[in-house]
Amino acid sequence: MAQAVEEWYRQMPIITRSYLTAAVVTTVGCALEIISPYHLYLNPKRVVQQYEIWRLVTNFLYFRKMGAMLHEELARSQFTDFIYDCPVLSKALFTHSSMECLCILGLFHVYVCTVSRLVNYLDFLFHMFFLARYCKLLEENSFRGRTADFFYMLLFGATVLTGIVLIGGMIPYISETFARILFLSNSLTFMMVYVWSKHNPFIHMSFLGLFTFTAAYLPWVLLGFSILVGSSTWVDVLGMIAGHVYYFLEDVYPRMTGRRPLKTPSFIKALFPDEHVVVARAPNAGVGAGARFGEVQ
Repeated sequence: MAQAVEEWYRQMPIITRSYLTAAVVTTVGCALEIISPYHLYLNPKRVVQQYEIWRLVTNFLYFRKMGAMLHEELARSQFTDFIYDCPVLSKALFTHSSMECLCILGLFHVYVCTVSRLVNYLDFLFHMFFLARYCKLLEENSFRGRTADFFYMLLFGATVLTGIVLIGGMIPYISETFARILFLSNSLTFMMVYVWSKHNPFIHMSFLGLFTFTAAYLPWVLLGFSILVGSSTWVDVLGMIAGHVYYFLEDVYPRMTGRRPLKTPSFIKALFPDEHVVVARAPNAGVGAGARFGEVQ
């Protein structure tokens, strides 16, 4: 099993492997309290006034929910308010001895923290799955032999996402919404999903075995799922916007005008020399992505 995981990891292309490793190390480091998410999130004032430039990068490496860092603190400090608001628990508190009350409070506190952590870890694994799969699919297929172009796509996407959040934070009425966006890692992953769906629009997919659709609708299916489970849709929408801007400038606009505005700079090409490969693609061989949650039938 360990050898299989190691082989799977070693077979990943360089950009996917590097990004996945950085994301896992950063997120696990925060979970173990080795580093603090408060030193990683996007804070324009600290970037400009205190020259904390690393925040422009680290906010793309933390993959737990934006409010996850506060959940456990909330469970520790405010869970007693919930108990007193709950008739069954409050009755138990006032009809038992002080020792029994402490036991009830302790058990409930452990339960809340455990559920909170489980939800956050599942969310983390969910996004790691999408990052590993679609980042790898793009790099191995659409950008095969063009590592520099793929890196430039991620750099462009990160720049667009950061610009949207910074500009949105200065617009009245919506500035508060953008101020709550602390990490853009999920948005960058969603951008990759969007670009992949544009490059492989005819692949048939299944959502949890409930219904089938083509890959062109994958971003919209995931957006609908986020709405269904009550998650913030802003993160997904930002990823779709960045993905569409890239797709238009890289694939649509050059066909319309013959000009390519997103030509990869030479200094980036020097970092990632292109591999000369010949790829024979069968119809709809864009890549398999499996049969559930973004997998091919």
